[in-house]
Amino acid sequence: MDIKEKINLLKQEKDAVILAHYYVDDNVQEIADYIGDSFYLSKIASTIQNKIIVYCGVSFMGESAVLLNPNKKVIMPDKNADCPMAHMVTKEQIDEVKQKYEDVAVVCYINSTAQIKSWSDVVVTSANAVKIVKNLPNKNILFIPDKNLGYYVSKQIPEKNIITLNGYCPIHQNISVEDIKELKTKYPSAKILVHPECDKSILALADCIGSTTKIIDYATNSENKDFIIATEIGVKYQLQKQNPNKNFYFPTHTPICDGMKLITLEKILNVLETEENQMSVSDDFSNKAKITLDRMIELSK
Repeated sequence: MDIKEKINLLKQEKDAVILAHYYVDDNVQEIADYIGDSFYLSKIASTIQNKIIVYCGVSFMGESAVLLNPNKKVIMPDKNADCPMAHMVTKEQIDEVKQKYEDVAVVCYINSTAQIKSWSDVVVTSANAVKIVKNLPNKNILFIPDKNLGYYVSKQIPEKNIITLNGYCPIHQNISVEDIKELKTKYPSAKILVHPECDKSILALADCIGSTTKIIDYATNSENKDFIIATEIGVKYQLQKQNPNKNFYFPTHTPICDGMKLITLEKILNVLETEENQMSVSDDFSNKAKITLDRMIELSK
């Protein structure tokens, strides 16, 4: 029996389900029950009936699954899989902005810790940020922690005053204009598809700006054959799977999320066997954090 067969057998025995983000390795996506971006996986996590959720992603994703499923066991294949941006804001920074703007709404990107979510009014993802911010009654919006997604939202909703701090995704921030322009020179007919976590200099070059799901959908629905992709390399698996006759080009300095790449089949098998690495969220802020996620799901309908 190979490792995939063992994983599938244990899933059935333990009533477990595997969720995987687009950025994990190909072989992990192959055995997952649900694959998607943060928004899709949040919606799935809120409706899952299985007793155990194996979350193939980074820690903030596991925390969100716990908040949405307080009576289920959420386990992570690697407890050290983390997202640097998820920690890039402090309570003091938020309080400073609140003192300056009485009506400010704190909008928190889902790529953040549960504690940071608890300091906020609503959570958003890259897929629904514009829709939710547009529908908030507040004119002043503190968008945390990602300054790049905040910039993108501000350009879509100029009537709002979007305030950002200095958080960012190192992987997307490090994608260079030179790399994208070099690819465009080499493949002049290629469409440039960009995740909004990229710097505004990259956004300015894009034919499409959107979440990983939007990038996949755009490439799938387009008649174009060549695409330059400005996001983490893991998305290539689904792009190629859904579009075997199309070409996808990534920057020379390959965007790789080390946290996502910690997830392996061996670690998935191990946590299914042992049920270790169970995620939990402190009672000190779990209720407040859950409210922000519930509000996101409600406002996204």
